[in-house]
Amino acid sequence: MVNGVSSAAEQAEQLKQDGNLYFKKNRLGAAIDAYTEAITLCPNVPVYFTNRALCHRKRNEWARVEEDCMRAVRLDPKSVKGHYMLGLALLQRENYAEGIKALERALDLGRGAHPNSYMVEEIWQELASAKYKEWVHESAKRTLVLQKLEKSCEIALQEKLVHDLSHMMDDTDEGFSSTSEQLAALKLIFSKAAEADKPTEVPDYLCCKITLDIFRDPVITPSGLTYERAIILDHLEKVGKFDPITREPLHPSQLVPNLAIKEAVGAYLEKHGWAYKMD
Repeated sequence: MVNGVSSAAEQAEQLKQDGNLYFKKNRLGAAIDAYTEAITLCPNVPVYFTNRALCHRKRNEWARVEEDCMRAVRLDPKSVKGHYMLGLALLQRENYAEGIKALERALDLGRGAHPNSYMVEEIWQELASAKYKEWVHESAKRTLVLQKLEKSCEIALQEKLVHDLSHMMDDTDEGFSSTSEQLAALKLIFSKAAEADKPTEVPDYLCCKITLDIFRDPVITPSGLTYERAIILDHLEKVGKFDPITREPLHPSQLVPNLAIKEAVGAYLEKHGWAYKMD
């Protein structure tokens, strides 16, 4: 029985290798077949599902991507690729809340394993894009509600003016003046209400001193300067073990997550979703 299990696992692994080769040659149908056979032999290996999901993703078969990734993350809750592609699939059917949640989980897992890897950057790009689209959608709804409410208030004031004038013998000028002042105040109030959805500049203290972009995963050095984790790690690896601004010696182990800035960035983005837009 042990030999049989071992043989099945070996066959499944060979089928995975075959599938990988087919995928590289863009033979997606053959790759899917190979991964499916591997799953049949060993249905508890999450990577077989994520590999097949990647094929479905290239074919834009998002329902199948979602199905395979759901099975992958059930088998391995720490599967970065599983959560990542699940998030993409959910966003395809405009399930922003769950899609963003899956991407955030993928990002957290990816940062823990390989903080400066290409995949972490790719996940962030997709997450930022999803957050921005969600903001655009919600912002449009808020704008429409404000416009309708402002119009209703203007009509109500105009009707009140007509009613008041019909019962007044004198001081019509005063009535017009009062209404004009109220309309002006009304416009000011609604203008203030719409300000949160108007893009401005992100405060400097929320931006990395190297990239000048808003922080994603800020870390602080012994000198008290805060950098984007992936950027400073890349600098330490490729340029040298020193702080790029102070020039003081710096080792990766000395970097500490700046939780205060991370929390501040989160609070800022929560109120100003436009800041997720990537140039």
